[in-house]
Amino acid sequence: MTEAEMRAASQAALAAARALHDKAEAENRDFNEAEKAEYAAKMGEARSLDQRAARAEEMRKAKKDVEGNPLKTGDETRDGTAGLTDKEVARFSVIKLMRALSNPADGAAQRAAAFELEAAAAAQRKVGDAGGELRGFTIPQEVLAAAVPGHERRALTVGTATAGGNLVATDLLAGSFIDVLRNRLSVMQAGATMLGNLVGNVAVPRQTGAASTSWVTEGNAPGAATQQAFDQVPLTPKTIACYVDATRRLLLQSSIDIEAFIRNDIAAQMALGIDAAALNGPGTGGAPRGILQTSGIGSVAIGTNGGAMTWDHWVDLETAVATANADVGTMTYITNATQRGKAKKTVQLANTVGMPIWDKNEVNGYRAIASNQVPGNLTKGSGTNLSAALFGNFADLLIGMWGGLDMIVDPYTSSTTGTTRFVALQDVDVALRRLASFAAVVDAT
Repeated sequence: MTEAEMRAASQAALAAARALHDKAEAENRDFNEAEKAEYAAKMGEARSLDQRAARAEEMRKAKKDVEGNPLKTGDETRDGTAGLTDKEVARFSVIKLMRALSNPADGAAQRAAAFELEAAAAAQRKVGDAGGELRGFTIPQEVLAAAVPGHERRALTVGTATAGGNLVATDLLAGSFIDVLRNRLSVMQAGATMLGNLVGNVAVPRQTGAASTSWVTEGNAPGAATQQAFDQVPLTPKTIACYVDATRRLLLQSSIDIEAFIRNDIAAQMALGIDAAALNGPGTGGAPRGILQTSGIGSVAIGTNGGAMTWDHWVDLETAVATANADVGTMTYITNATQRGKAKKTVQLANTVGMPIWDKNEVNGYRAIASNQVPGNLTKGSGTNLSAALFGNFADLLIGMWGGLDMIVDPYTSSTTGTTRFVALQDVDVALRRLASFAAVVDAT
């Protein structure tokens, strides 16, 4: 049994033990005797396989010292968690990895995915070496950053409508996992700053006070001098999880479109969770704290129980940021579809005709984005189903991402339908570099 096969079998044994534990917990009881024996056997099997894999790893590293890293077969290497070359990145198949993880006893599946299992194990070890939390098999960062192999568009195919351009849909499948993720985030469209490949906890410096000046006259004592003050904006990894269910027949496919579909599905789910957290994450229960939940940002209140958002309120958001001298860079509005619809039907000033607040995705000359990730179920006083609207310099919204994408196989949840669930986990955090860069309304009817 290879090192990759031993690690895959260990994961399968742990999954079986976890299923026994979850079943007993769901039924609010302890193990029966048979379950105790099976649980102990599975945990013992996992420990034994881990020890064997660790020894195999030691031998492989010793051999690598002499022969060189087998994952670096050429001079052209990429930065990333597994050190894959461009050719190896193009060769990596998520479908093969999923097929091997879901069938640890299938020798053919293990052999077919030997490269993917080795690369994933290398990325996993890299995350562990950097102080990360090991959970499953890690898809290397360079694989996530690369376009889906074989899905690049050809100019002759889509460049001319009569030559096939009319038959090609506009989609995101040709992009990398990371590009798809970014394109689906409303905060990224607004200009949020993404920090990738982070290692350990990160502290971003922030200036909290400016130096002061004073006037002096000849022969007199100099005025009091002050210097800038700084603090730090911490980013600590918080784990977001999503899952994709794959049928047995789907995993048997080798189509490039299926490969792209799986990656796109995971990216779409991840994007929804990260976007919602960036906008309104509670900062509790393992979730990041979003803009609306951060105390100290600018605030514009409409009424005791909320009220209709008028032209004055939109402009007041701008004023709240500008008064703090934070109206720099590309300023953007974000609200939900309900408020966008109302703003399109509301004129800017009572004595104007045909000048709606929201016009051509702009408000008062600033870019405006509508996303239903912005909450519309807020309460204030007796007001319910109230919406939020944000304005600010979204470049001061930091989104940090650590390591690769962890994949854990769950063959039990939907086993009766022949479906395997793959749980994807990614370490992410959100922080505001400057509070004054944002202002919000949270009580719009």
